[in-house]
Amino acid sequence: MRYQVKALRGDEELTAFAFDAADAGDAANQARNQGYTVIAISPKAAWPRWHKAGTGRFPLVLFSQELLALLEAGLSLVESLEALAEKEQQAEVRKTLAQIIATLYEGHTLSYALQHSPANFPLLYVATVRASEKTGGLPEALSRYVAYQTQMDAVRRQVVSASIYPLLLIGVGALVTLFLMVYVVPRFSHIYAEIGGELPLMSRLLMRWGQLLDAHGVAILAAALLTLLGVTYAATRPASKHWLMRALWQLPSLGRRLHVFQLARFYRSLGMLLRGGMPVLSSLQMVSDLLETSLRGQLGLALARIREGHALSSAMEQYGLTTPVASRMLRVGERTGRMGEMMERIATFYEEETARWVERFTKLFEPLLMVFIGLVIGGIVVLMYFPIFELAASIQ
Repeated sequence: MRYQVKALRGDEELTAFAFDAADAGDAANQARNQGYTVIAISPKAAWPRWHKAGTGRFPLVLFSQELLALLEAGLSLVESLEALAEKEQQAEVRKTLAQIIATLYEGHTLSYALQHSPANFPLLYVATVRASEKTGGLPEALSRYVAYQTQMDAVRRQVVSASIYPLLLIGVGALVTLFLMVYVVPRFSHIYAEIGGELPLMSRLLMRWGQLLDAHGVAILAAALLTLLGVTYAATRPASKHWLMRALWQLPSLGRRLHVFQLARFYRSLGMLLRGGMPVLSSLQMVSDLLETSLRGQLGLALARIREGHALSSAMEQYGLTTPVASRMLRVGERTGRMGEMMERIATFYEEETARWVERFTKLFEPLLMVFIGLVIGGIVVLMYFPIFELAASIQ
């Protein structure tokens, strides 16, 4: 669930931003981990908002790419933003850019303007820009963020594309099964009732289902719709999502893969911030909300160990935030002083491993799913026609 947080940090003005959190306490902890003093927390609306045509989320990657191209062409930051605002067609995006430009003219930094923008720029993006302001390397920071987001989108697209075909199979199989059970079976039950005779047990059960559906179809349909609505509503609740995630994490093979995927995203984000010049502790606090709730607690313990002077690799290993390969690479990064680059290499290694696992899983799962759907549909058809086969055999 998303929570709106109003907070202060240092000499900055009161600011508001949103967090995905299990509850208000979790949202407050995330804000405190990033150095804020929480003033107020309130849950955001759970129901989706309807937008006018042509509006939507701020196109952050496209904005970063265009801004990077203009900066590398020699334009100043303000000139680049003004050029982007002039060519923009969407009113909401143009308004956001105008507000950022106005804030810059007031003498504030770009990170300040982004943080106080109504577009709710990701905190990771704001932190990247803030780190670049200390080194004067905004183009490098934008390039690094574009590469980071492109890689994350590629992983997400691969998982989604691997899920499309199985979901289509499940949907088509469910529709065919529903058609047989709702339309065909009740009509066969009338035919067998008129013919009479003794039916096999499974065929009798199937025919009784058809008779029950024929007699109370409206009530059963209403109950099914209410159940579907209840399940859909429960699936959108934070408690249900956390319960499902905990259940998935308990599965031996899948839980390990989810753990590795979480760590890959965590390391890629952390490596990007470190390469941009952010301090280790601030970077760890910034990316803590990318981890699953239980791992955030482990990260908090690791942070305490690092503040005590322990090495990053040993603290992460002690609290289960590494793998054997990642631990070795972190120690190499500490010795060479290239921790940011090493973390991005860790992320790449495990993203490729996850992609291979997804590919192997789908190649195995899709045939098994097709066999299962075929057995269900074939079983229903055989049970419907089995009495006809017996009748034909008795006539012969």
